[in-house]
Amino acid sequence: MPTALITGATAGIGAEFARQLAARGTDLVIVARDASRLATTAAALQDKFDVRVEALPADLLSSEGLAAVDHRLADDRRPIDLLINNAGYGINGDVVATTRDDELRHLAIHVTVPLQLSQTVLRGMVARGHGRVVMISSVAAFTPLGTYSAAKAWGVSFARGVNSAMRGRGVSVTAVCPGFTRTEFHERMRVSTRGTPSFLWLDVRQLVRLALRGIDRGHSVVIPTVRYRVLAVLLRRIPDRMLARFSLAAASAADAGDTAASASAPASSPAPPAAIQGDHRPG
Repeated sequence: MPTALITGATAGIGAEFARQLAARGTDLVIVARDASRLATTAAALQDKFDVRVEALPADLLSSEGLAAVDHRLADDRRPIDLLINNAGYGINGDVVATTRDDELRHLAIHVTVPLQLSQTVLRGMVARGHGRVVMISSVAAFTPLGTYSAAKAWGVSFARGVNSAMRGRGVSVTAVCPGFTRTEFHERMRVSTRGTPSFLWLDVRQLVRLALRGIDRGHSVVIPTVRYRVLAVLLRRIPDRMLARFSLAAASAADAGDTAASASAPASSPAPPAAIQGDHRPG
């Protein structure tokens, strides 16, 4: 049976990838910070789908945690056939309002960590002649909306470049770019989504099903659903100044409509418009 390693696998998009892959008969290595929650998730997946599930507790922002996952990916005796770089989070405020430490940690979880893990697993995949790597990015990658968008844009560019380089070697790299998806992402980020039109929301099961279809086909970029593919094209054609003005107005309207969310968010600046998600916190 093939084996998939998923970071941030106990909630949201990562948890749904684990369920759908297990339903296919794929063995799993699931990674998250919360060891107790991870063990519970592993046991539930094993019982329901009769696959092997290895729980690997790790904080990917610690050198020890990152090394543990990297070591597992490098183990040729237990090869990984599919790596899903899903762990991540969004931060509130623009670059002058956030701290440097916050920005560097945010950059690490979205760029440095998946770069290291992908490079490690790709070496083994190329040697074996097969394998797939996935970057969970976001439709936000196509917008000029702060460092979250910038980090997600890196994942798209990385996938496109490496997937092209891997052509003919039996290995593919795919960036999955979801839009607004019903998970705990926005709650953890402490931003309001009250102003988001209902038609923009995706069901996480549909999202992962469409993502896996594109991953199986070796696509460089997968934007689930027609409406978000159209939106991604439009976002790239709207002038940056106009898009920024619209985003600020949307964020302000959302904050005004949800006083509880406003009270818990940093007061220095409005959050980006619910940071169109692609992931969740790594645990």
